[in-house]
Amino acid sequence: MFSALSTLRSRFAGSSRAAPSQAGWFKREEAIMGTAISVELWACSRAEGEAAIDAVMGEMHRIDRTMSPHKPDSELSRINRDAGRGPVRLSAEMAALVGRAIEFSRWSDGAFDITYASVGQLYDYRAGVAPDDETLAAARQAIGWQELLLEGTTLRFGHPGMRIDLGGFAKGHAVDRSIAILRERGIAHAMVSAGGDSHLLGDHRGRPWMIAVRDPRRQAGAVAVLPLQDVAVSTSGDYERFFVKGGVRHHHLIDPRTGRSPSGVRSVTIVADDGLTSEALSKTVFVLGRERGLALIESVPGTDAVVVDAEGQLHYSAGLLQPD
Repeated sequence: MFSALSTLRSRFAGSSRAAPSQAGWFKREEAIMGTAISVELWACSRAEGEAAIDAVMGEMHRIDRTMSPHKPDSELSRINRDAGRGPVRLSAEMAALVGRAIEFSRWSDGAFDITYASVGQLYDYRAGVAPDDETLAAARQAIGWQELLLEGTTLRFGHPGMRIDLGGFAKGHAVDRSIAILRERGIAHAMVSAGGDSHLLGDHRGRPWMIAVRDPRRQAGAVAVLPLQDVAVSTSGDYERFFVKGGVRHHHLIDPRTGRSPSGVRSVTIVADDGLTSEALSKTVFVLGRERGLALIESVPGTDAVVVDAEGQLHYSAGLLQPD
């Protein structure tokens, strides 16, 4: 899987150029959480750099074990199996994430809703399978964040057949946790990416990180480059997992209110203080569309957006248009 975001690297960066005892840039990429996990950081020595990267990758594996819908022994799978029958005890971490998801759902009037999973599971993007209207209508009955009955650290589903999926949240949480780990280790310059979600720690040693927003229709192309530091960035695009059937582009970004893929935009990139917020907002703005989505972003302090609409035109929030 190719990341929705790519970074324009310094030609002098790269761990292969740092001698074992010298300071330098160190980088590694692994496949975790169903996507490419990339870590790039500056450390005083190879030992320090590799140990810091090991810690990040370990945290990524831990979050994957907890929040994967594909691992039958994950906490998320246990919730989906049991919460329809009665209250399920959650870890403090999971309870906090579900609580934030409910807040985003309430605030976005349901444009963000982790209970979309009852419909999302009906799509097979590799096989090109979409649910028929009757199947979709039945599954939509189980969508509704209001039926997430969270009390302290217990959760119960208020509707039969309800499921949740943290795909709009988990990677943002993972990059936030990774940056916290790096800070604790004294790392001051780093970027951690999980697919389309990145969190930047500091700058690129005297220069901003240059984050390229991918062209939704050209894998190697970019439509914008953002100079950034100490922020999180998330991109949601209709090109990540999709198939075209009957002239309709079915992609993994589902409007919880219809159970279908929105077609008003091709990609949304959000800049925010943390990855949890940037990832949730990228999904929300994608569902709301360009006009309503950008209006929402203008109402949220500390956030900005780049939207590529259905015709391939670029639109920026006001904060990205203001001169320095």
